Order: sequence, then C-alpha cells, then structure tokens
Amino acid sequence: MSEHNKRRYSSVIVDGLKQTPSRAMLRAVGYRDEDFKKSSVGIATTWSNITPCNVHLDGLAERAARAVDEAGGKSRIFNTITVSDGISMGTAGMRYSLVSREVIADSIETVAGAQGFDGLVAIGGCDKNMPGCLIALARLNRPAVFVYGGTIQPGAKRRDIVSVFEAVGGVAAGTVDPTELAEVEATAIPGAGSCGGMYTANTMASAIEALGMSLPNSSAQEAVSPTKALDCERAGRAVLQLIERDLTPRKIMTRKAFENAITVVIALGGSTNAVLHLLAIAHAAGVKLSIDDFTRLGKRVPVVADLRPSGRYSMSELVAIGGIQPLMKRLLARGLLHGECLTVSGQTLAESLASVAEYPAGQTIIRSFEEPIKRDSHLVVLRGNLAPEGAVAKITGKEGLRFEGRARVFDSEEASLQAILDGTVVKGDVVVIRYEGPKGGPGMREMLSPTGAIMGKGLGADVALITDGRFSGGSHGFVVGHVSPEAAQGGPLAIVRDHDRIVIDALQREVNLLISNKERQHRLKALQPFVSKIKRGVLFKYARQVSSASLGAVTDLELEKPIEKKSKVITKSRTTLTKVTTPTRAKPRAGQRKSIASRAVLTAQKTIKKSVKKGVGRGLATRLTKKTGKNKG
Repeated sequence: MSEHNKRRYSSVIVDGLKQTPSRAMLRAVGYRDEDFKKSSVGIATTWSNITPCNVHLDGLAERAARAVDEAGGKSRIFNTITVSDGISMGTAGMRYSLVSREVIADSIETVAGAQGFDGLVAIGGCDKNMPGCLIALARLNRPAVFVYGGTIQPGAKRRDIVSVFEAVGGVAAGTVDPTELAEVEATAIPGAGSCGGMYTANTMASAIEALGMSLPNSSAQEAVSPTKALDCERAGRAVLQLIERDLTPRKIMTRKAFENAITVVIALGGSTNAVLHLLAIAHAAGVKLSIDDFTRLGKRVPVVADLRPSGRYSMSELVAIGGIQPLMKRLLARGLLHGECLTVSGQTLAESLASVAEYPAGQTIIRSFEEPIKRDSHLVVLRGNLAPEGAVAKITGKEGLRFEGRARVFDSEEASLQAILDGTVVKGDVVVIRYEGPKGGPGMREMLSPTGAIMGKGLGADVALITDGRFSGGSHGFVVGHVSPEAAQGGPLAIVRDHDRIVIDALQREVNLLISNKERQHRLKALQPFVSKIKRGVLFKYARQVSSASLGAVTDLELEKPIEKKSKVITKSRTTLTKVTTPTRAKPRAGQRKSIASRAVLTAQKTIKKSVKKGVGRGLATRLTKKTGKNKG
C-alpha cells in the first residue's frame, strides 16, 4: 500500500497549505514534524470510575497507544461515555442503559469522522459500550481492533453481582439474614473488571472474538492481569498491520462471521442481550441478520458450557483452562464454524485456531458434544398471539420446557418487584411486566431485580416472567423478553389482564394468551393509545427513533426510507394516529430563490440517497440529514 493510502483519512486533515492551522493545533498536543507522515490511530476508551467494569481502562488505553507509537503510527486517545447497569438496575436510571449504546456509537463515529483517524482501537468493558464500539467501527469501516477490558475476579465464596441481587430475594424469603446480606454486599465485587459469569459483558466479548474483531483470547483474560496488558499492546501493533492491508471491519464482519458469533454465544449459554446487540451490529455493517437466524443455527448447536448464571462456574475459571479458543476449535472440527472468515489477526479463523491446545483433561466447565447441557440452543425465539413479531426466551432446560400459569400484570418493573418481595406473586404465576420496551420505557430496562428476587425467594421453578423489556445476562429462570410488538405500540401484551392463562412452550416455540378470538378483538378495540410522560431530552429522542427489539432496537432504521412530507392527520386507527405521507424533495416553491440552506439540504439528500443505494446510509449522519431534510413548504 502507498504511504498516502496508509493515511487515507489523516492526510485530508493535515496535508497541504490550507491545513496549516490543523497542524498548528496538533503540535500543541505533542505532534512533531515526522508525526504528520504517520498513520493516525484513534484509541477510543470507555474509561470512567463510575463502574468497576471500566475503572482500569485508562491504563489499557495508554498501553495500546504506546504500542501504536512504537510500531510507527501516531496515536491519540479519546473518551466516550459509559453507564453502569449494575448500579442503575431497578431504578429509572436503567432507562438510559440501552440508550447509552447509541450515544457511544454516535460519539465514536463523531470523533473519528471529525479527526481523520486512519484506524482505531476501541476498548470497552461493560454491557452496552462493547456493542456501541462495534456499531461505530462497522459504520466507519476503517481498520480497527476491539479490546475487551476483561472479566472481574470472583468475590469471597465465589460470589459476584448476581449473588447480591439474589440475596435481596433471600432476605424477603427469610433465608438470608441482614448480617449475611451485608457481608455479601461487602465481598461480592473485589475490584476492576466486568461481571464474572457468562453475563452480557462476557457474552459480547466472546461473540466479538468469534466475529473476528478482537485478537485471540481477548475475551478470556482477567481485567487485572499481564495477559490483558499484552492484549492491548498486540492490538496497537495489529491495527497498523490492518491499515497496511486495508483490512476493514466490513471485510471481517460478514454474514458467515455473524453466524460464527451466534454459534459461540449458544455453545457458551450466553445472554439474551446478544440477540439484540448482534442484530444492531449487523445492521451497522450492512449484513442481513434476523432473529430467525438464531432459531436456524440454534437447532444444531448445543449448550456445552456450565457457566453462570444457570451453571456452576465463573468466567475466571474458564480463563484458567484456556478460554473460548479450544471450544471454537471443537466447533470448527464439527463443521459448526466457518473457518474461512477473516479476523483482525490477519489470519482466517481456521488458521488462528490451528495451534490451539485442547482443554486440560478432567475439566468439567466445557462438556463434550455427546453429553451437552442442552442439545439445542437455550436462546429460543418464540412467536404466538402474545408476540407476533417474536420474543426471546432463555431456557436452559433446567426450568422445564413448558410453563402454563395465571397472569399477574404490572405496568412497571418497580410495581412487579414490590409484589414479588411482599408475597403477592406466588407459585403458578406468570409475571407480566409491560410498557418497558424500547419506546414504552423508554429504553428497554433489564429485569434483573425481579428475576433475582424470584430466584432468591426460591420460586425459580414455579414462576415465569414475560416482558417487552429485556434481561440482564445474570437473569435466569423461565423468562421471556423482547416481546414484539411492545405494549406501547399496541402489542398484544397491552391487553393481558390479571388471572388470564398464559402458555410458554419452548418446544413449539410459542407464547400464547388463552382467551377467545372474540375477547381478544374486543380488548384490542377498547385499548387506549399509550401516552409517554417523557416529553424532551435524550429519552424522548430515543423513543421517537428506536426500532422494534425484534430488529435490534436500532435508531437509524426508519431513517433509511425516502424523506417524506407529512400531511395533516386525516384518519384515526384504534391505537395511533395515521398520517398520509407523500414523498417530496426539500426544494423552494416556484419563483423563490434557492437559499444556501436549501441548497445544502438538497446536497445532503442526494448524498444520503447515494449512500443508501450503496448500503452505507446508516448512523449519525443519516439521522442528522433526515432531520434537516424536513420541508415545511
């Protein structure tokens, strides 16, 4: 590759007479003459001391940056935000969790787009910042490596954050006393790193490694360890090799690569959030992926990892026996992975796995394919009259494969948790938590507090839970989430009443409300439109833009449609106002002179139209153009 192509983006920022002011600014942050001729690499870190998942990432970012510089590039570190699910769980603050995925993706895209980075190293350590990083890398499509911040070490008596949530339920059940609860609180989380089971963070780290976007073993290293420090240094060197080869994320994140990621998530017994996040990353990469792909692949991939929350072992214990690489080698040998897929190592998946050693003899964390924990996927996509567009259940088989019970309906997570703790929810109930979807919440909160309370009270085998919200990777039991369409959109979950009978059937892949069609139509007709209390701010904007959970809860899906002019309301449907729309161009009226602004809008519309045809009409720029393209004329 020519020197200019190694600086495809940075040369626009720093080369030539007209960019003299840009160079002057960069000299103030440490650039020297020779640095302007080097590939510019952005180190995107989600560091903060808000949460243990991210508290150590500043040091990791510095190691990656130093490796870039030593290998002949020029690094610049920048931060993006993060929020803590574990801290905000069970509160209104949790509404911002999934929203933060989009903010993170937008912010990385914004900085990289503005500053002309030729490549990126993105470092994340928590549930939403990892898919947020990947969405941004897919949109930008510049050579990039993702580094996982690493898993936390277990607390005293092998405890972790889920131990704390379940201990709360134990107090309500009378099986845990206040002294023991205080001891659990003080010892469960010993330091830096992501929650220690096969919860969402470790699930997504494993998926990203299988996808090919992180270096081998990045997903299976403790946060505070020499191996994690080395991972960052390797990533700094690797990104320059990717720039040299022009090996970009979309050449790596192909449909087959996403199938590899799904396969590994299933084999590990990973979080339901992987469905939501992989759909969103695929959308950003321009890859067609649907919830039905999880069903298709799930029919032939067994669950073989005995990991928490449903299993016995922590991620640190998996790290100790070799991580996920030996498992991937086994899956490849059985024809369950696509070995020809490229990875950020520069090798194909098959090449990178060729020298991987087997697990040590006698280990019991990863089972054989002949004696799996479950012979098919634990991630079960359900449909039926309660979820016409789909729902996602996490069913390992330990809970059974069918549950029928009476509905206990709540319009918020807080109301359901109180009823679980005070004994209102009893054996045989199906807890229904609605108006917690992407639009209704807004933000699609995780239901770890209710599921943790159910398990802590010893009701895990006797109570099911259904929601249009989602679940933490730490949730387990008979749980169904992502119900689509959501209640706020007039979905059938909105018409469920207390004591209705509900059947969840994992074998038939259905979730149904047992009422007559006549009664169903009567309730739908009487249903009143949902009115959100959120009227401004980031949650308001998110609710207006976000798609269904069945499509990944992305915020730029509808914006790929042609820009339309909305007329006055002319009809009313049962649950929403219907507008008649006609495609229009944002152009001035006859006889009017085109202003600078209107010419800019026309130019932007043409650019987006071309981008959509090329499959790149997504991301922050698309949303901004959609907004400025509205025509009041």
